Amino acid sequence: MTLDRPLDRRILHLDMDAFFASVELLRYPMLKGQPVVVGGRRVDAPRKRSDGGYEFARLGAYGGRGVVTTATYEARALGVHSAMSLMKAAQKAPQAILLPANFAAYQHYSRLFKQTVAEIAPHIENRGVDEIYIDVTQLEAPSLALAELLQQRIYERTGLSCSIGIAPNKLLAKIVSDFKKPGGITQIKSDEVPRRIWPLAVAVINGIGPKAQQKLHQLGIETVGQLAQASPALLQTHFGTNYARWLIEVAHGRDQSPVETVRIAQSHSRETTFSRDLHVRHDRHELSQILVDLCQRLQADLEQAQMFAQSIEIKLRFDDFKTLTRSTRTVRPIQEATHILYYARQNLRRVHLQDRRLRLLGVKAAHLLDVGEYRQNPMYAQQLSLL
Repeated sequence: MTLDRPLDRRILHLDMDAFFASVELLRYPMLKGQPVVVGGRRVDAPRKRSDGGYEFARLGAYGGRGVVTTATYEARALGVHSAMSLMKAAQKAPQAILLPANFAAYQHYSRLFKQTVAEIAPHIENRGVDEIYIDVTQLEAPSLALAELLQQRIYERTGLSCSIGIAPNKLLAKIVSDFKKPGGITQIKSDEVPRRIWPLAVAVINGIGPKAQQKLHQLGIETVGQLAQASPALLQTHFGTNYARWLIEVAHGRDQSPVETVRIAQSHSRETTFSRDLHVRHDRHELSQILVDLCQRLQADLEQAQMFAQSIEIKLRFDDFKTLTRSTRTVRPIQEATHILYYARQNLRRVHLQDRRLRLLGVKAAHLLDVGEYRQNPMYAQQLSLL
């Protein structure tokens, strides 16, 4: 494949605004403008009153040890964010409404908004349940007009809002799509990188994780601009030749990766880095809920991709930054969160954790099988679940 030069391309990154929480507000519109948190284990669904209204659970009254799946922007303004323990979130926003997650509904609206986009701009790369890249280089309409049309059509079809970044490449499009949330459109050109991107923290670049951030901070590099001006030799010494070269490229806003519309993923993964290190024993309940949440998100990804997994892997990163993985082949191809969770826990039993602390937990579904092949294979159809 011949890659276009970045300046020749027009790339959009479309990110649905507080997606899970926004889907819940479609069902409970009376909660709009209020701090709402989705997540937890065994959270009671809202109860309908005789007058037609609802009784909602309050975050401060939740007694479990679950974690936040997502939150509205009003809740985020109070300091609540995804993967935070509900106990900590309750301290910040005790009067926030607490709702159980409904992944079937999220999957439905994910398919709906992507179908809507495809009718206007079919050159799409799927990046998960709530975000996509769109290459509009070959379309005649101006990028801004297309972005406005996409927002309008998605809202008309789903009732949901999205934010869009417009740039000459995927790297910049993703960064600027977060500039004007919710419901914003941000456009950037390559020559604007020094003015608009360099003042930002290096964490805005997708691919610079917590470990790399810590190393960069130790070198006195905290902003993208400082990274762009850093000595290549210094970066190579601490990160190796390939990663150092990549760091310099992205710091200057350069990215030639294509929008891959026909990419067949070899795996799907979900992981989260904690706001604080979690103790495997003392924070066991919180870690358990995070694992459940990751498996549920992974199910949504597999359903969206129409794939089944034939192996499940867990990823652990400890407080000393050492990373460990364990993988297990499944008895049969799986897609449901409960089955993914079963194998993830089997992997965890193979790890000698003792009293260690974790910085990151991840789950990967690999050795993927297309849903059509799965359904046509009589061996799979006859197998009974052993879970």
